[in-house]
Order: sequence, then structure tokens, then C-alpha cells
Amino acid sequence: MMIYLPSSFDFRDKCGPLPLSPKQKAMFSRWVRPNDITNNPTMIYTVSSFSIKQTVVSDCSFVASLAISAAYERRYNKKLITSIIYPQNKKGEPEYNPCGKYMVKLHINGVPRKVVIDDLLPVDHNGELLCSYSNNKNELWISLIEKAYMKVMGGYDFPGSNSNIDLHALTGWIPERIAMHSDNQTFNKDSSFRMLYQRFHKGDVLITTATGVMTDEEGERWGLVPTHAYAVLDIREYKGLRFLQLKNPWSHLRWKGRYSENDIKSWTPELQKYLNFDPRTAQKIDNGIFWITWEDLYKYYDVIYLSWNPGLFKESTCIHSTWDAKQGPVKDAYSLANNPQYRLEVQCPQGGAAVWILLSRHITDKDDFAHNREFITMVVYKTDGKKIYYPADPPPYIDGIRINSPHYLTKITLTSPGTHTFTLVVSQYEKQNTIHYTLRVYSACKFTFSKIPTPYAVSRRMNGQWKGHSAGGCGNFRDTCKNNPIYQFQMDKTGPLLLELRGPRQYSVGLEVVTVSSIGDPGSLGFQKKNSGDYRCGFCYLEIENIPPGTYNIIPSTFLPQQEGPFFLDFNTAIPLKISQLQ
Repeated sequence: MMIYLPSSFDFRDKCGPLPLSPKQKAMFSRWVRPNDITNNPTMIYTVSSFSIKQTVVSDCSFVASLAISAAYERRYNKKLITSIIYPQNKKGEPEYNPCGKYMVKLHINGVPRKVVIDDLLPVDHNGELLCSYSNNKNELWISLIEKAYMKVMGGYDFPGSNSNIDLHALTGWIPERIAMHSDNQTFNKDSSFRMLYQRFHKGDVLITTATGVMTDEEGERWGLVPTHAYAVLDIREYKGLRFLQLKNPWSHLRWKGRYSENDIKSWTPELQKYLNFDPRTAQKIDNGIFWITWEDLYKYYDVIYLSWNPGLFKESTCIHSTWDAKQGPVKDAYSLANNPQYRLEVQCPQGGAAVWILLSRHITDKDDFAHNREFITMVVYKTDGKKIYYPADPPPYIDGIRINSPHYLTKITLTSPGTHTFTLVVSQYEKQNTIHYTLRVYSACKFTFSKIPTPYAVSRRMNGQWKGHSAGGCGNFRDTCKNNPIYQFQMDKTGPLLLELRGPRQYSVGLEVVTVSSIGDPGSLGFQKKNSGDYRCGFCYLEIENIPPGTYNIIPSTFLPQQEGPFFLDFNTAIPLKISQLQ
């Protein structure tokens, strides 16, 4: 029995109505409660991807994500999408709340969030919903989950997204993006299909796909929408033919190429039976669902979005952090000294192991989400877990591709048993703004993961310049190198020292440390001279783990004489230093 309470009990979100999109505004009449437009409001009648219909909100990727989550729940009888709506009964099933207050669990910016909404929904002058809804007019779950996500994203005037972002928000599953084109030399059609087929039927992964840019004529000819997301509902193989079943979130407009409902020649009775598809019946109603061959998907689509079940991994941990825009240069092409760096140590068992690292940049305002100007990546170095200073020395174990997506997934595959230690470096292309991010590591084997600590408690920066007489060049130029600037410092006790030299990028720079005098016997730690090695563009460093007490001179130089310009010389130590400029 349904009990309706007086309107005074109706819950209204204190944040107010969600901003509407321009298309919604043009058709908008009023906000309504579910019991205003249906006699029997129900949270869920049946979970089905076929009942989901997108309207005028530009959230095709979100609706596609909702569709495949529903298809997964129906196929595997696991509460993947319906479990995120509250209130729930004792069986964990979401229920209709006559008061109109709901909570939806979404994974946003690194953690699960509780999003509180009311059940007011926008309708047009005919009383038709202006948001996504179920073909069963009594069902609410589609409209309410969409409303919660739109609230987080700033309103129904949603700038658009991709399924990696949306599925991660809905499920917390691990996002991966596969570009089929755009010079992707690693994409292999055959092995990729085999992987998708096997993992899809194991229930390990949710899949959507998206078209790229195409002309209106091309879209009309093939029945495709440019830059549009489609849900992958099924993957099949039959006598060497490879098929995917796709759903257009609009619930209409289907593929017009090979094996469309109008392609009578290609369909055999055996294939129709195997795929449970009757072209003649399909011609009578366009529900946006169609079969397409793997070859045509590769030809006409651009990207595949995967979301992996985190339950595949026994172990996981995460770190939340911030990268201040003031830390380091705009570009990290020459120096990684200021990039966030992490140590990952993996205990690989016999038979090998996989370790996945998900970098998620936090989105904190609508404009950021709409334009996504930050290009992030993760670069992996096979090291003993020490800090990396030069981008290419040592060469990356796994180099990253900088993309303007909030999520970036790096996969490490280990084949030899034993301990493997890596340095993980967060990188940006032309850093402009402070970013907040989450790093989450997944593996089936034991690992430790931590930020690389610094032993340096004290930092001093000396501003200098090479100018005229003092631009002496390197030691190859004996007559002039003696004129380079010289700084002197004193160490009172043994400790670590890191020297960093930053100069104009167009010059190759280097530095040298010369022992002037020692306090006591330095033993094996003593040295006459040490240098930063090969001269490098714009940046070099010299790190000495234990430098004995004494007085030392530092000589920064460019490779060639007469290369004028300013420089910064940074001293990093565990104890305070006395520094002076001699010349």
C-alpha cells in the first residue's frame, strides 16, 4: 500500500533547482514530483538497458554508462547501479520515498560522495520529462541518478563528458581509454577484440565506444552521430565474423551499414538465430540498438572506453595530494625536480603479476570540466625508488602520453619473480594551475607505495648571472673558465647535499664542487672535485649522499663562453649552511 504524505513533508533541496540547459529552457514548463505525472511511482520495476532513454540533456556518455551498468546488473545479477540509490529496504533494494528525498553514492575526486537530491523533475508544456527517463513511466531510478550526477556537475546544462569519467563516478570501476586511431601504434585489431571478448564475457569489464568527428553527410549516410557515445551491450563471434551490439542513448537512430536491419543480403537465417535478431522486425521500430562488425567499428568509431572491476585486484591503496602551480617550471621537459614523485615496491610472485596505477585529477569547477585544459600523465622509471631529476636519464620504463582527461591509467606487467622497485612521476603539459589529484594502486600481489621523502630540511637559493667577463664557459676554455661565478659554503658536519642549477633553456649548463679544506679526516668520503656530469639544457643537479665537514667552492657555468643570462643556484641540506659569493 502506498501512503502519500501532505505536501508540507515534501523535501526540497536547499541548493535549489538545477540550472537547465538551453534546449530545456526553450521547452520548460515547470518542475514536478513523480506522483504528479504517474499514478504508481516506483524506484525500479526492472533493471534494463533497453528502457533507458536520453532526451535533451547533452549527456550521451552518461546515459550510455547507465545503460551498460544496467545490462551488467541484469546479466550477472550483481547490484552494480541500483545499489547506489538510497533509501533502501532490508534487502538492499532502493525504494520510492513519498517525501521526495534521495541520496546517491557517486565516486567523485578520489572518494565516494553522498549526493542529496529531491525528486523534482523538469517537464514541458505537455507534461513530458525533459531529462533522461525509463520507457516504463513509473520508474524513477534513471531520472534520479542522472539528476544526482548533474547536480555534482553543476546542472543540466552539462558540457558533455566521456564514459571513462561517467562510469568511474557511477561505479568506482577503473577507467581505461583505448584510442583506435590517432597514430596509436600499439593498437592491434585482432588481439584487442580477443581481449574485449574474453573479459566482457567474464564480467570483468564494462565497455562503451565513441565516434570521432565526421561530416553531417557521413553521419547521415552511416546512421552515426559525430562525437557520440554508444553502450556496448554484447560481443559475439560467429564463423569468423565478429560483432558488437551497440545502443544509441537516444533510443533511436541506428547504424545503416553492413548488418543493419535494412541489409537483407548479409543476414543469414543461422546468423539471425545466433544473434537473436530479426531484421524485418527491427525495421518496424527504431530503438537505437544494432549490431555492427568489429571491422566497421574500427573504421567508423574512434575510441573505446573500458571500466575494469576493481575486484580483480586483492590489494589496493591510494594517496591524495596537491601539486602547487608555483612548484617548478611550466614545462618539465628538462627537469623533473619539482614533479610529485612516488616509490612503488612490488613483491612479484612466481607466474608474474600486474600492477595498475590510476591517476585522477580532481575537478573543482564547471568551467574546468567543460574545457579540461590540464594535460596529465604518469611516467614510470625502473629504479631503486630514488628521485628522478632528468626526464630521459634514466630512460622511462613506461613513458606517459599527456591527455586532457581527468583519469590516466598506467599498467605495469611483471614476469620475473622477486622485488621490483619503481619511481612514479606525475607530469603535466604546460602546468598553469594548482591541481589536486588521487593516485590509486591496484595489484593482486603485495606492494608498498609512498611519496619519496626528502632528506633536505634546509633550502637556500642564490640568484646570479653570467655576464661579460663572468660568462667563462666550461673547463675546455682554460683562459676564461676561471672567470665564472664562484660560491663558497661551509659544512659543519657530515650530511647530504643537493645542488640544483637552473639557467636559460637555450644554454647547456653544469656545475662543479671543489674541496677547499676539510675538517678532520674525511676518509673515503673526501674528494677533490665533483661535477654534475654532461652539460644539459637549462637544468642540472649534483647530489652527494654524504659530504664531510669542510669548506667548498661551487662553480656554475655554461658550456660555451659569452653565453650571458641569469641563473638560480639552489643549496639543499639537512643543516643550515653559510654561503657567500667569492666572485
